[in-house]
Parts: sequence; structure tokens; C-alpha cells
Amino acid sequence: MTAPHAPVLINEVVEVIDPAPGKLIVDGTFGAGGYTRAFLALGARVLAFDRDPTALRFAEGLDAGSFRLVEATFSKMADEAGAAAVDGVALDLGVSSMQLDEAERGFSFLRDGPLDMRMGGEGPTAAELVNQAEPAELARILWVYGEERQSRRIAAAIARRRASQPFSRTVELAEFIEQALGGRRGAKTHPATRAFQALRIAVNEELSELEAGLAAAERVLKPEGRLAVVTFHSLEDRIVKNFLAERAGKTPAGSRHAPPAAKGAEPSFRLLFNGARAPGEAEVVANPRARSAKLRAAVRTAAPVWRKAA
Repeated sequence: MTAPHAPVLINEVVEVIDPAPGKLIVDGTFGAGGYTRAFLALGARVLAFDRDPTALRFAEGLDAGSFRLVEATFSKMADEAGAAAVDGVALDLGVSSMQLDEAERGFSFLRDGPLDMRMGGEGPTAAELVNQAEPAELARILWVYGEERQSRRIAAAIARRRASQPFSRTVELAEFIEQALGGRRGAKTHPATRAFQALRIAVNEELSELEAGLAAAERVLKPEGRLAVVTFHSLEDRIVKNFLAERAGKTPAGSRHAPPAAKGAEPSFRLLFNGARAPGEAEVVANPRARSAKLRAAVRTAAPVWRKAA
């Protein structure tokens, strides 16, 4: 099946993961299978994860002898890998092009659809969150997950409107937020962009899932195993940056989304390169959605897994 999604930074991710015959790679976000196909083409075995059941259709034709797709979040990789020695973990975060392009999923206000946003089709929808969360909690979500400076103003306006007319559609909410903020006023991005990001992250618990996924990768990777993480916004990148810096013994920064790790632990990772790598100009021109992507990578050491402080 032809995939409608271009995997971002695929050449760089393949270089980091270094797949080869006999190696076992975890593809934490299967999506349309772009990374997985690249790993399989070089002879590696792949254990892939995706919470979105619609991703299953892109696994058709892949060799079951060297590939397995698990319908679950990537934080479950340690449970599924068991005692197997994992040589590489690749995580491509955020929402896929397929999810954005399917109006019925409700991820984007560029196409009108139900205000859903669930990657896995389970749990509360974005509509339920918008219509039921206390104004203070809704403001917190918009501020923390969307870094929206007008979070209180938006939350208060939503609370007033939903009392008589609940929100149910993506374009409806986007247009309301735009009006509540007084229009675009020459802004390059739509006024609802940050709010939609925040709602999606909250609905799917993306940041806590990322924290758990990074910790799971630390557990399953063998010494010299590779970790590659592609992020698409500052909140994700900050978590990955802090995790890797902390585990590499650079800065014990921790994260506001997780408790600090025990101090004095031996580094469990070493950075493969300093900072983050970004897509080249040619890739951004071919795939504009790659423009905000960042790749960070590290190599697992032989040190024990870090334990969180009590």
C-alpha cells in the first residue's frame, strides 16, 4: 500500500539507528511504516508500535518473520520486547500526516470535522474536554501544553459559550477562538493553533507518554544500542533534551512532567552528537511539515537503568 506520509529525517534516523541483519529495532511510532520499511530493507528485524488502529493497514505485505506491529503506545515496548536485546529505538513524535488529513479525526481546523483528536480512539474526546473541564483546568492545559499566553481569556470565553451551546466541530472552535482573541491581526499562524496543539496533547497524554517511552527505551536497549527521537515542537524537544542530558551526565535538569532521577547515577547514555539536527532545505521544500522537526540521538552505555528518587 502506498503511504500518504513522508517519514521525516529518514536518512538521518537510519544513520543513527544503523540497522543491519540480525539487529532488533523498535519503531515506536509506526504510522505509515516509513522507518520500518527502511530498517527492514537493511536486514533488521522490527518490533513496531502504534496506538492508532488505522495504522494496521500500512503493515500489509510486510514479512511477518521479521516484523511485528503492536497496537499500543510505545511506552509498552519493554513489556513486548521481553528479554530480547534491542539494538535501536526510533521515536517519531506528534501527529501523522494521515491523522491531520482525515477530517473525521478532528486533529486539524483546516478541515471541518468532529472535535475528537484521539489517536487511539479511546478515552475522552477533545469536545468532552472543552465542554466539561473547569475553566481553570482548561486554562492550565492551554498554557502548559500550548504555551498560549491568552489561555485564561480563551478558557473564560469557552466556558461562557458552552453553557448554552457546547462545541462539537473543529472549525466551530477555531473560529470562536479567533473571534475571542479579536481576529488574526496580521499573525502568520491561526490564533487557534496553540490551543489545538494543547488539546491534542492533553487528550492523548502525549508528554507523559513520551517520558514513559524514553524510560522504556533506557530499559530495553542493550549496551551500544541507539536511540533516535524526532520531535516537532518545543515541549517535546525540551523533554528529550533534558532526558538525554541528564542520563548522559551533562545537566541533571529533569523535567516538570516527571520527578527527578536519583543523583550520582552512572550515565546510562552518551550523546551521539551535540544539540539537535534539523531537516535540510530540500526536505522542507518537499515536505513543509518537516520544517519544525528536530532529531536528537544517544547511545546506551552499560550502566544500570536510572531509578527515580522517592
